[in-house]
Amino acid sequence: MNNALTIEEYIALQTAEHRQIITKMRALIKECAPSSIEKISFRMPTYTIGKEVVVHFHTAKKHLGLYPTPEAIEFFADKLANYKTAKGVVQLLYNNIPYDLVKEIVLHRVAVIGALNNDI
Repeated sequence: MNNALTIEEYIALQTAEHRQIITKMRALIKECAPSSIEKISFRMPTYTIGKEVVVHFHTAKKHLGLYPTPEAIEFFADKLANYKTAKGVVQLLYNNIPYDLVKEIVLHRVAVIGALNNDI
């Protein structure tokens, strides 16, 4: 069971392959959402702006779970058609992470949060 208290601890608990991928994911999220706060929530790396979640992610055996909220999954439904999704989560296979799409999703979440808060 993952009991990491920080993102660094979470990364350290991963396999070498997964560490490389989530380190890249972390950098991408911070680049797209530089004002986000990074924390562990629900045992996952989580990025928030104010009280709003930008995105969570979680490592699984064969995929990375990206949790950009149900709104974002619905908004990007066409682009996510080739991925397994559920309400608020998309499964991204480790050998084919669509970093450009993840970037679009994170930027979308930042814009939505900005519109909600009218101050970002």
